[in-house]
Amino acid sequence: MTARRNRNRSRYRRRILPQPRVMLGVLLIAVFVGVLVAQAYVNAEFTADHKDSEVGDQAGVPLSIRRGGPIINTTGGQESSSRLPERTIALTFDDGPDPVWTPKVLEVLAENDAHGTFFVVGSEVARNPDLTKRITDHGNELGLHTFTHPNLQRIAPWRRSLELSQTQVAIARAADVRTNLARFPYSSKAEAIDETNWKIVKAAGRDGYLVVVNDRDSEDWRRPGVGSIIQNATPPGDEGAVILFHDAGGDRAQTVAALRLFIPMMKERGYRFTTVTEGMNLAIEERQQDAATLPLLPVNPHAEGTDRWRGSALIWTVHVADGLVWLIAGLFVVVGALTIARTALMLVLATRHARHRRMKDFSWGPPVTEPVSVIVPAYNEKEGIEAAVRSLAGGDYPAIEVVVVDDGSTDGTAAIVERLGLPNVRVVRVPNGGKSNALNTGIALARSELIVTVDGDTIFEPDSIRMLVQPFADPSVGAVAGNVKVGNRSSLVASWQHIEYVIGFNLDRRLYEVLNCMPTVPGAIGAFRRAALARVGGISDETLAEDTDVTMAMCRDGWRVVYEERARAWTEAPATMEQLYRQRYRWSYGTMQAMWKHRKALTDSGPSGRFGRVGLPFLALFGLALPMLAPVVDIMLLYGLVFWELGATATAWLLMLALQLFTAAVAFRFDRESMVPLLRLPLQQFAYRQLMYLVLIQSVVTAMTGGRLRWHKLHRAGLSGANAVPSADRPLVLPKQVAPQVDTWPPSRAQVPVAAHPAAGRATAPPPAHET
Repeated sequence: MTARRNRNRSRYRRRILPQPRVMLGVLLIAVFVGVLVAQAYVNAEFTADHKDSEVGDQAGVPLSIRRGGPIINTTGGQESSSRLPERTIALTFDDGPDPVWTPKVLEVLAENDAHGTFFVVGSEVARNPDLTKRITDHGNELGLHTFTHPNLQRIAPWRRSLELSQTQVAIARAADVRTNLARFPYSSKAEAIDETNWKIVKAAGRDGYLVVVNDRDSEDWRRPGVGSIIQNATPPGDEGAVILFHDAGGDRAQTVAALRLFIPMMKERGYRFTTVTEGMNLAIEERQQDAATLPLLPVNPHAEGTDRWRGSALIWTVHVADGLVWLIAGLFVVVGALTIARTALMLVLATRHARHRRMKDFSWGPPVTEPVSVIVPAYNEKEGIEAAVRSLAGGDYPAIEVVVVDDGSTDGTAAIVERLGLPNVRVVRVPNGGKSNALNTGIALARSELIVTVDGDTIFEPDSIRMLVQPFADPSVGAVAGNVKVGNRSSLVASWQHIEYVIGFNLDRRLYEVLNCMPTVPGAIGAFRRAALARVGGISDETLAEDTDVTMAMCRDGWRVVYEERARAWTEAPATMEQLYRQRYRWSYGTMQAMWKHRKALTDSGPSGRFGRVGLPFLALFGLALPMLAPVVDIMLLYGLVFWELGATATAWLLMLALQLFTAAVAFRFDRESMVPLLRLPLQQFAYRQLMYLVLIQSVVTAMTGGRLRWHKLHRAGLSGANAVPSADRPLVLPKQVAPQVDTWPPSRAQVPVAAHPAAGRATAPPPAHET
């Protein structure tokens, strides 16, 4: 009872705890979303913040404020405002620091021995800390202009405080100063303050800030021309003024040019140029009889240590967010370039291949009629083995031998085949040793020089074998890849794979054949010369992708590997996302293993070098890099829809989808398939991008950690329409194992390896003691 309870607990834990790949995917998505939101926040890309508002009810705003000066003091509960003394100008600059225009403004100020007050945006301070320090080093003053430049009327009170405090710690880290001055985005003159803004001004006062508006707006943001900017900025008579300019937010060439004229012109009229705080101190001195008894306001006081530490964390966060977004944007360009390059190559070379094959006078050579041995490795394939074997044994080819290698099945697979009683079908039983071992066993027992390998769930058409072996009329051909079709297309997941098989597999194989670097002969339908297999050492067990491994070995050995589209085989694709993930995980990891195993081809000469310098880079770019990077298309789509221009983002994504649809339509036309399944292409592409991303990430992690995978058995339901196996009169009894242990390397079960094994990495198959 205790054991049963423990087993139940174990099952329950497995149900409630997410699998590692799910946790990995969720973690990566959370990191990306968090960084993108942070980056969008610091870039002020929440579009609702960028809206001006009309002046509202002013009844609750004191008249002394509306008719007062541009420097408003609500600290300590007071309500007062100040103006600058006569012939005193405080130049103020909003929206910086900008790496292009702020240095030019500083240069003009230095040339004219003038100072200004820069109301900086915190996110730009975080991006340009050295420039912020340069502002204060030149005797200028800093003020707060919020962190992301929102309209403070349209955000929550907690975020208003955050906007100011974040900017404060940013300048603390950048320039080691703090400031008591704040200017709100989209603020104007004191006379424009309404009740909503007055509440915000008083809230800022409670936090210790003086709010600075302006007396004169140069309107340089409109870029009206140098003359208009000077006219707008010039105060009447001898009045003092806080004047608004901008050192960021666009082309500020007119602003710089206007300042070069405006400052000398006003100095000739007797004006002095100060910072806002210096101007306030001058006003205080003029109003007081005994200025020594009143403390003057400090200009750029030193920041506290805690603010500097907080500012360091903030600046680091902004840099990481910016860096990652630039990385994603760069990857988006890479994905686009790879997609366009792949599409162009496929359209040109695959079209050339299809036209060549469909020429009336095309022929591989004399008809091939020599005997063929079909090897079917089978492990627990009871659902589909009968239909598969019947389709193979009943083909229209004149001499077919079918060898079913039962790889230690426990579901009666071998007995089902035996009960068919087909004269050209043999059943061989071996202990479970993996697919490569089963294939090598069948090849060793096969009587023919032409070998066809078939998965145990695959159904051939009557002419598939005949079509598949015709390329062997060319003596340079060592292997032939057939045309794999998805038989169970009724489910959504399987229909997605149907689209993938037509586009991603068959179209790619046309391309690879033209380039003479075919990387994979599919296990579902492939043919080999026995001599070619012997030269490369048979089917290797060193990788999980034994079909890719042996194909690469043949290419390196100088054999041609071609694609025969007329040889069609119908396979049962995984019906659930879980099964699909397991299959693609094994395929991807096995492909990585095979590429690593054959990496020396990159530096070889001859056919091996050609494959290494053409085939491996193609596979790395289009088989690994592109699927791994493809999710950035969807990341940028979602990011753009929320934070960027909706129209431009949707247009870019639709263009990418149109390119994929065009490629898919070409592939479906080549394969003479109905176009109806392409209605599911947008959803298929989105889902597959995420799936393959996680698959490849987990495969890379597995490879880097040295993990090993076994031959996963997928659940099979049998292809619809396949004849059912008739019921036996008596219960199915599995025969005892009569074959000897099959020698493998690495060893299976408890075998002890022989030192210096002559076939290390290959599965050797001595004839079993019994066949049926």
